[in-house]
Amino acid sequence: MSSFDTILVANRGEIALRVMRTARRMGLACVAVYTEADATSPHAEFADAAICIGAGPAADSYLSIGKVIAAAREAGAGAVHPGYGFLSENADFARACADAGLVFIGPSPEAIALMGNKAAAKRRMIAAGVPCVPGYEGADQAADVLAAEASRIGYPVMIKAAAGGGGRGMRLVPSAADFSAALELARREAQAAFGSDEVILEQALMRPRHVEVQVFGDAHGHVIHLGERDCSIQRRHQKVVEEAPSPAVDAALRARIGTAAVKAAQAIGFQGAGTVEFLLDGNGAFHFLEMNTRLQVEHPVTEMITGLDLVEMQIRVARGEALGLAQDDVQMQGHAIEARLYAEDPAQGFLPQAGRIAEWQPPCGDGIRVDDGIASGQEISAFYDPLLAKLTAHGRTREEARQRLLAALQDCVLLGPVCNRDFLLEVLAHSEFAAGGAATDFIPRHFPDGLDTPLSSTDFALGAALIYRAGQQRCAAAAGGVAPELLGWSSQGGLQSAVRLNCNGALQCLAVCEAPGQLNVACGGRLHHVTGDGGCLRVDGRRAGLKCWRFQGGLLQVATGTRIFTLTRQRASAAADTARQSGQVVAPLHGVLREVCVAVGDAVDAGSRLAVVEAMKMQHEIRAAGPGIVALIAEHPGAQVQSGQLLLEIAPQGAADA
Repeated sequence: MSSFDTILVANRGEIALRVMRTARRMGLACVAVYTEADATSPHAEFADAAICIGAGPAADSYLSIGKVIAAAREAGAGAVHPGYGFLSENADFARACADAGLVFIGPSPEAIALMGNKAAAKRRMIAAGVPCVPGYEGADQAADVLAAEASRIGYPVMIKAAAGGGGRGMRLVPSAADFSAALELARREAQAAFGSDEVILEQALMRPRHVEVQVFGDAHGHVIHLGERDCSIQRRHQKVVEEAPSPAVDAALRARIGTAAVKAAQAIGFQGAGTVEFLLDGNGAFHFLEMNTRLQVEHPVTEMITGLDLVEMQIRVARGEALGLAQDDVQMQGHAIEARLYAEDPAQGFLPQAGRIAEWQPPCGDGIRVDDGIASGQEISAFYDPLLAKLTAHGRTREEARQRLLAALQDCVLLGPVCNRDFLLEVLAHSEFAAGGAATDFIPRHFPDGLDTPLSSTDFALGAALIYRAGQQRCAAAAGGVAPELLGWSSQGGLQSAVRLNCNGALQCLAVCEAPGQLNVACGGRLHHVTGDGGCLRVDGRRAGLKCWRFQGGLLQVATGTRIFTLTRQRASAAADTARQSGQVVAPLHGVLREVCVAVGDAVDAGSRLAVVEAMKMQHEIRAAGPGIVALIAEHPGAQVQSGQLLLEIAPQGAADA
């Protein structure tokens, strides 16, 4: 039995807070690590002690084994909980903890190392009799060998980084003609994310469901499963919405897939919390995908239907205690669905976003759980994963859980960086998801371009009315001797104010005029009537559902129950400025400029590869919008670039020739 009274949580954000809350409830002291970029983060403020381990970049802080171990020693911690991501599946870290006399709250280094390599893991699972996807997991990584193996397997094939997961280093290849370029990109991304460019190949199963089984093992050889989760709603192989139990799994299939997951864990002598992931086809056949030897992001849905605290179970197993649960003791009640709130722009290919959170208002309600690690005023850094919070709803039925989660998302307010809240609402409201029929191709099929719903004239009218009201408030504060009802009036009646609003390049010219009991807003040939005040504003008699709004520096941010949007009040000269910038190619997100693929003087066509920006260990290709000549290279590989920063300029061919 191991004894410890202080835990260092080697992570940040919502998972660090979630681990510390359980540890504190168990009477354990909590130590946080943080960076200068996270100095005011809620996880650092919540802990009993907090130690700074770096300036910001993860490689020099949260991924630094030496710094984390040194912090644990400095704090007098007896155990380390890795959370998920960062060092959670790093066998060297688990060994370093043991060498330092620290209890690693997770599986053995040997189990982590084995299952952390997709090739070795798959070979072990095949030997254990666990169903696997046909593919190639050999040691020969020559490009021609891989190409030959891909042809043997048959297209389409999946290229996957052998040393990691999370969608990094993964590419779907539809044909042999696409293989070479996809392999090069997957290898580069895998090397950047995991320090290894080794890959495996698998037959691409089209339209499967992604079903994973939560397993738990103790030091006494006892392994059980806690049911399955359905994680089929994904974008770029990253999970977005998860639920338990899976709507595609009945009791008989649950018993079979659960038995296979337990067999997989037993085959490696697994201890602690782990997840065995499978691809499930429409006929009920399932194939081993990988095993995550850590707590999963989506563990709350399992906790809500089983009533178990998985972090508490991890801590008890790490102490050497028996699980104290037989398989028949695990009972599932109702249904739970989780949605991940990301700082990302669904209208721009889900590109990660950064910036200061102007307002964060988490929802509440019956059956609602919020796992967050953010606060109003906090800076969202480009150094880390864009996951901000998780909203989970529990209900007696799947439909009750879905409706509760929809309501919770509608009550959720995040102003500042662009987030995916509105996209999540669209996903949960979609008829295919509501029917429980969504597979892994759900987002590519229904949202191939993400979500870019233009604002209606009603939205613009609401924005113009809010800006007008903000102007009235400023005028009232400055003109103390003028009655409020006289503001905006003259001897000729109500004064008309012109408001030019821009939303992602869409410009609207509106006219706002005060009328008795309302504002009249002309927009695009329509006249809207805005009445009420505060959160009870109505546009044309319908409640706007206004939750929160901010107008500062010409920027208006609005959150309603159905939309979160940003409007820029534009001056007359701004349109000309925008036109002059039409040839500029800017960084779509904060990150590192990894590659510039062109040189000054090169001719490019629409779709030509211009540059590669890396953020959150994902590589994003920037392609030309149209033909032209490269006139300027503003930044060079290795530069840290900000969203909107100029990278290069493309001149029209005629202008370049002149």
